[in-house]
Amino acid sequence: MNELLTPDIREVTTAVHYRPAVSIIIPFDPKMGSKNELEHSLKIITQRVEQELRNNYPDEIYTMVIQKLRALVKTLNYNTHKKSVAIYVSPVFEKVLYLDIPVEEKVIIDESFEIRDLVFSKKQLHKYLVLLLSGNESRIYLGNTDSFVKIASNTPAAIYAPAKDTSERVANFSSPSEHKEIEMEKFLHHIDSVLGSILNAYRLPLFVLGTKRVTGHFNSITKHKAAVVDYINGNYEEASLPMLREVLLPHVNDWNTVKQKNILQQLEEATSEKRLASGMKDVWREAMNRKGCLLVVEKDFMYAAEHGSNEDVIYKAEEPYNKFSYIKDAVDDVMEKVLENGGDVEFVDRGLLKNYQRIALIQYY
Repeated sequence: MNELLTPDIREVTTAVHYRPAVSIIIPFDPKMGSKNELEHSLKIITQRVEQELRNNYPDEIYTMVIQKLRALVKTLNYNTHKKSVAIYVSPVFEKVLYLDIPVEEKVIIDESFEIRDLVFSKKQLHKYLVLLLSGNESRIYLGNTDSFVKIASNTPAAIYAPAKDTSERVANFSSPSEHKEIEMEKFLHHIDSVLGSILNAYRLPLFVLGTKRVTGHFNSITKHKAAVVDYINGNYEEASLPMLREVLLPHVNDWNTVKQKNILQQLEEATSEKRLASGMKDVWREAMNRKGCLLVVEKDFMYAAEHGSNEDVIYKAEEPYNKFSYIKDAVDDVMEKVLENGGDVEFVDRGLLKNYQRIALIQYY
């Protein structure tokens, strides 16, 4: 299930496209500023929107939208503990969303609603997986900003099977150490198989904890190298949950680096599996054909385009624009399509996708 597409966001992304669609996204933190200042800012923004609507739309449409906007502004919740607010208004739709993130002021008047900041707002909880390996057991945890819980799995309890009598070991293995190596190999392959199912369910960065010998062996056999953000060596067999969180803290503090490393690993893996589209035209085509599993976009990337002869074909827009086929920002339209079809969206820093023409789409299997 797509965690990004909450009922509130689904309501906005699936709203009927009807011009003018007004999106207002502004800082809104009443506990950090006076109500009078916020009301003054909203008054100025409302006046700007009113002027543009009056200049570009028929009176009946302009009047309907501006009345809706004024009503929403008048009823804003100044007791909220959020950091920003998104206001969406069109002749057939209205919605207010309070966001958990700081934003820069943005006012858009177009045929559909601005959704980038909605995606940003749902990326704040740091989620990751932890695989703990030891000579006695394996454990898998789901960690995030607020909790750290064990995931039930059918992984074997121990690396080393119960020892048989010495004569049988000697008959089948050249030494007890060889027996241990073979048992470790079997154990780690089984762990890796179970891990595949968990990664398919969660699609999160993975940290592997254990002694250098065990983690090194695991690294040599795993089919999920792309998911592993870091190996943390040490004996954590007896570590409590608070201790494990403390061990992981330095590794997750720079969450942006963790997330982006994991994303690049996923792109490389998808490339090798021939499941990656890159560049705006190819990404658009696959997204329109409902193949989008994960869309990755540089934060400031926008792309003005024009529709081609088919829905899944676009071209880079060049002036003078054809008003009937013009797309102000094809990136927003692609994000909306991917989210509607159960996919996910991630933003990365500028320049990180230079090998992918600034936008890439991992497709479903």
